[in-house]
Amino acid sequence: MSSQAVGLPGNASDRRGTSPIIRWGARNARIVAPLMTLIVEIIFFTIATDNFLSATNLRNVISQVGPVAVAATGITFVLLCAEIDLSIASISVLCGIVSTYIFSFQWHGLGQWGILIGALVGAGVGLINGFFICYVGIPSFMMTLAMLTIAKGMGTFITQGKPIFDAPPFMETLASVSTRHIHLWGLGDIPVGIPVIGYVAVGFLILGEIILTATKFGRYVYMTGGNREAAEMSGIDTRRVLLNVMMISGFTAGVAGMLFVGRLKSANPQSGANLLIDTIAAVVLGGTSLFGGEGGMKNTALGLLIFAFLSNGLNLMPNVSIYFKEALQGIILVAALVLNVIALRLEKVQIQTE
Repeated sequence: MSSQAVGLPGNASDRRGTSPIIRWGARNARIVAPLMTLIVEIIFFTIATDNFLSATNLRNVISQVGPVAVAATGITFVLLCAEIDLSIASISVLCGIVSTYIFSFQWHGLGQWGILIGALVGAGVGLINGFFICYVGIPSFMMTLAMLTIAKGMGTFITQGKPIFDAPPFMETLASVSTRHIHLWGLGDIPVGIPVIGYVAVGFLILGEIILTATKFGRYVYMTGGNREAAEMSGIDTRRVLLNVMMISGFTAGVAGMLFVGRLKSANPQSGANLLIDTIAAVVLGGTSLFGGEGGMKNTALGLLIFAFLSNGLNLMPNVSIYFKEALQGIILVAALVLNVIALRLEKVQIQTE
């Protein structure tokens, strides 16, 4: 007798014949796919290069990905709401310039407040983005594209196009390497040597995870991105949610800009050009959907590691032309994204059949 004859779903026998591990992997493809990509990437670069997993190289990876991780925390909120923020690179540069300018020239005696003011400028610019998107009705793509130009122009105006080399000491401290040690029996004290910027990045990712998973605002973010009309019918003020999300994005971009200043020991209006593409690529690689409502900080953390190890690993490969590495990086990113898309479709199919 057929399964339809006894009222069972047509694919029930198929599900019974499928391994539980495969079914679990299909249900959790949004995490499994990027995790497998990361593992393969680490194995490949470990074999193909001489010092990929050396302590010195791993410190370099942490230093390079730290500012991107902070900015990615805010962008994750934006993408979960099915919106986009194209202005983060310019905001980061502007905030780095503002904080460095105030400190360097002791502007109105507020030098010691330069870092706080820089962060508030980032939040303020994000708030302006959010206001025009939510209450004026300008699409986020166009509004943040315009803000990209405005913020970049303001940064160039403040510096008159010239770098400021007198970076605040606190920013330089963030880019330094910690002197912590761990004691291993029989080996004595082993220096950990993790860049301080790594602790900052992890702190932002953890805070973002707590907000998304343990607060009412986090639930509202997922509901707004998943189905905005349904969220509004449930009584959620989606405009206020999006306003706060854009402000978070501006704030994290501003902090990322000041971390860049600490690494480079200068504020340059021409820096930070790759932050936008690096950040969005990392978040999407981790499995967060561009269409909203699906993903989170765990996905972002995986995507950041994939992107950071890919960029670093290609730089360590001696037989790859330096002029072709950027194109090769893009090709590999597209391949990884295709695999993620296929995995996510399998996840949806598996969920629908259960």
